[in-house]
Amino acid sequence: MTTERGADAAAGEAPPGVARNDGLVRVDYHKYDGSLHWNLRMRRLGEDEHGVWLGLPANGITRKGHNPAVLVPEAHVILFPRGDWWTATFNDAPRKTEIYCDITTPPEWPSQDTVTMVDLDLDVLRKRGADAPLLVDEDEFAEHQVRYGYPPDVVTAAQDAAERLMVAVRDGTGPFDGSHERWLHLVRR
Repeated sequence: MTTERGADAAAGEAPPGVARNDGLVRVDYHKYDGSLHWNLRMRRLGEDEHGVWLGLPANGITRKGHNPAVLVPEAHVILFPRGDWWTATFNDAPRKTEIYCDITTPPEWPSQDTVTMVDLDLDVLRKRGADAPLLVDEDEFAEHQVRYGYPPDVVTAAQDAAERLMVAVRDGTGPFDGSHERWLHLVRR
């Protein structure tokens, strides 16, 4: 039996919340109560007018909270915009979800090798081959407003971000105009 610590070592991963000096960026999504949510380590690919791009090659590792590592078969990149209330994941084929945007607090960079944000439940996604995006997890957003006591300004900012993303993903504007392809190419190799 492999222990949690042993699984981390076997996967080449540092335990959640611990940075390693290997050029990778620690990505920590938290819930509003401070608990660790999705977390992984990604390669910094670069920056453009849309924000900071990080990438994970096929068969990369992620985890939810402190649960065991999960293998992600497809390569993907995540965009961390500057000062906006979301992050955007662009998945390589054949993953069915092509674009997955998490509504979050604005990403914060406490160091060059760590980015953190609070996941605010709402998600905007687009399935591969579809034209229209979907807004999902509205029920979870409503439930967590009560459970975690989201302040009114956080609720408004999250809803505004979701509305803007629905339009941008639908219309293919901003980073949803294919800008991700050059970054995704870097992790396909």
